Amino acid sequence: MTTSKRTATTTKTNSSKMRSQPRRRTPRSSGAGAAPNPRAALPSPSDTTRDAARVHASRLAAEIAIDAALEKKALLPVLLDVSERASYTDFIVIVSGRSDRQVEAIAAYVREVMEERGWRLIGREGAGGGRWTLLDFGDVVVHAFYHPVREMYDIEGLWIDAPRVKLQVPPEAQLYQSDALYGIG
Repeated sequence: MTTSKRTATTTKTNSSKMRSQPRRRTPRSSGAGAAPNPRAALPSPSDTTRDAARVHASRLAAEIAIDAALEKKALLPVLLDVSERASYTDFIVIVSGRSDRQVEAIAAYVREVMEERGWRLIGREGAGGGRWTLLDFGDVVVHAFYHPVREMYDIEGLWIDAPRVKLQVPPEAQLYQSDALYGIG
């Protein structure tokens, strides 16, 4: 009886050791100058389909966030597709507000709408001052800026090589002259 317990314990220990080893194995090259196997890094068709579905769902969520921001009179919405360039998110939403109170209202409403749709807020930065708020929903990151602060940080410039998703922006959310932002003229 003692022997069977030891055997079971040994088997359990060996299987747990096997699980702790990495599952992905890198192909071995036959020498220092050998070319890597190009098929080794390709995702399976099911992985590609799953990734495409996830990115599509993320894009729809980003568009929901933009619509929520526009309901609170956000300005100049931009949607950046960083799914091929960033590991931490698929889409970055950038919007502006005319005042610190409006920035806070935009961020609060975007959070409310996204959570109603099942997107859980992972993190929030910059809240309280009204100059900038970042809402991290995982696959979608939303930046709400007081417009002069947005110009200073220039997130769009940091992601200049990321494709911009074409949006239907209502005329009241566009700026035709710089004075319109500050209520002059």
